[in-house]
Amino acid sequence: MELNQQFEKAIADSKNLAAKPDNETLLQLYSLYKQGTEGDVNTEAPTNPFDFVGKAKYQAWETLKGKAKEAAMGEYVALVEKLKG
Repeated sequence: MELNQQFEKAIADSKNLAAKPDNETLLQLYSLYKQGTEGDVNTEAPTNPFDFVGKAKYQAWETLKGKAKEAAMGEYVALVEKLKG
């Protein structure tokens, strides 16, 4: 199975995990997904000082700046497989 197919399957699988991952893992999944689908962060950081979730998501994605889409996809697939246990 090629990487794009594995990635699409992992996205579907991530929605049906037995247990909800902790917030740190959810941020990791989010940032790897965004890097794998869109590449480097391409939006402005949230300006609302009380948008803690938005800021956390933005920062998590920004830390992956420069990572190749394929590498992010591979890491996403591996993380979902690990979470499936």
